[in-house]
Amino acid sequence: MYYANKIASLQSLFGTSDLELKEKSLRVGSKDYPIVDDVIVLDGGTEPPSEKFAKDIQYTFGAEWKEHRAILPEHQKEFAQYFDLVDLSTLANARVCDLGCGSGRWSTFLKDRCREQVLVDFSEAIFVARGNLRGVDHCLFFKGDLTRLPFAPDFTDFLFCLGVLHHLPVPCLDAVKNLKKYAPRMLIFLYYALDNRPAYFRRLLQAVTAVRLVLAKVRSPFFRNAFSFFGTVCIYLPLIGLGHVLSLFGLGRYVPLYEFYRNKSLKRIQQDVYDRFFTRIEQRVSRADIMTLKSDFSEVRISDHIPYWHFLLRR
Repeated sequence: MYYANKIASLQSLFGTSDLELKEKSLRVGSKDYPIVDDVIVLDGGTEPPSEKFAKDIQYTFGAEWKEHRAILPEHQKEFAQYFDLVDLSTLANARVCDLGCGSGRWSTFLKDRCREQVLVDFSEAIFVARGNLRGVDHCLFFKGDLTRLPFAPDFTDFLFCLGVLHHLPVPCLDAVKNLKKYAPRMLIFLYYALDNRPAYFRRLLQAVTAVRLVLAKVRSPFFRNAFSFFGTVCIYLPLIGLGHVLSLFGLGRYVPLYEFYRNKSLKRIQQDVYDRFFTRIEQRVSRADIMTLKSDFSEVRISDHIPYWHFLLRR
């Protein structure tokens, strides 16, 4: 039983000692949570509130991370980019929560840097994360809706949620505010509104959005994988090539996609094409929008570096 030596951690997470670990479930108070492949299933099969949950988004991310489950070499560089605002030495004795963990790729690079890890995802991706972190004994895995976690206030010392909240059917900045009760420090990434880019970037985004809203309705795995390859070869790679040429004249940043994808592998780009074109909900925020969080947090620090925008919050 994977959780047999983690009872104290589970009691701390749920904020109660009224907890019993069974062979295939965890009882907390009057609730029984199934345990499947070491993943504690928080929703127990019940339907979350419709206004805060989108089944198609759940399906898309489960399918995406089952298809793109591998931890790639460039993920380590991306991890460093996302965590540029975080002094990783401060996490040595911390419990860290990866909220919306997907394949667990970011947690993979934290496994030797913190005391304990809590991974949460609402899709089948959580089982991919379990597989990628098999052999790491200080991880706890939960399948559940991040808008209604049954965990205690301050259940974690540090929380990060990267590329998740802008896909919820609720305002993403409101979702950020709702998370502050869980941790004193949080690292968040939300898609940017292209507010630091020329106007033609935003016009191109409008066209991409129109295509995305049509393609997101298609569930065929064959079509999704074929389009991901087509989009990589026929859209992303030509733009990256143009960026390489213009970078010789210091103009690379004026080419869409170039800055982030210029050194990425074909497989890594395909994963992002899948993410970009098959996800119905996509909210975007400006730097000014993020700074409005100062009314709810004592510190808001936005990184000046890609990916835009990722920011650190202190309660």
